[in-house]
Amino acid sequence: MSTLVLALAAGALIGLALGALGGGGSVLAVPALIYLLGFSAASATTASLIIVAATSATALYAHARDGHVAWKAGTLFAAAGVVPAFLAGAAAGHVPETALTAGFVVIAALAALRMLRPSAAESTEGVRPAKAAGAGAGLGAVTGFLGVGGGFLAVPALVGVLGLRMNRAVGTSLLVITVNSVAALGARSGTGDDLRWEVIAPFAGAAILGAWDGKRLAAKVAGATLQRVFAFTLLAVAAFMAIDVVA
Repeated sequence: MSTLVLALAAGALIGLALGALGGGGSVLAVPALIYLLGFSAASATTASLIIVAATSATALYAHARDGHVAWKAGTLFAAAGVVPAFLAGAAAGHVPETALTAGFVVIAALAALRMLRPSAAESTEGVRPAKAAGAGAGLGAVTGFLGVGGGFLAVPALVGVLGLRMNRAVGTSLLVITVNSVAALGARSGTGDDLRWEVIAPFAGAAILGAWDGKRLAAKVAGATLQRVFAFTLLAVAAFMAIDVVA
């Protein structure tokens, strides 16, 4: 199968998950870039940030059009993650590739397990600034270091910490992911000489189109069903990567 076809197929799947779930899909971008498209771990995390930023911004527009983005709360949450995302993005270039891959395996497994847990009840206690800042900073660090959007962390945090309804949490998480991804990319500017734009561009384009389809899919299929299917897929990917690291 040609590289272009693989890039288009992987991008479509990741965009579909991101548009439907508000996060999680980007976790598959890194293993797809490494194992299907031959990127190194360092290049894959940088390329993933480019793809995630473009796809999240597009999906954000779709959710904002429907009034499902809490702009003020989301901006404050995202702002807490900007500096950690930048610093982690800069540090990632000095970490051995095996360590990056191992860290990614842990995050992927945690994402899958989080998706399999019952959804948290909506908070009625109002915004807790200290917890919101801590959650935002942690999310930014994960995004910058491993090149993942972190929506699987952002959505439950926006529900439990900021008290958003689920549909607004999904839309707002895309704002947070976009901001953090751009900040992390800023730290990595000038380090992507080996990036293959002929692969990244069609990958990102397919992901953007997939995100629109994902949003429509979310309106037709129960969110819990989508999460379970994706969670088991993610667990399988994490297990494969863990075996590869050990071997």
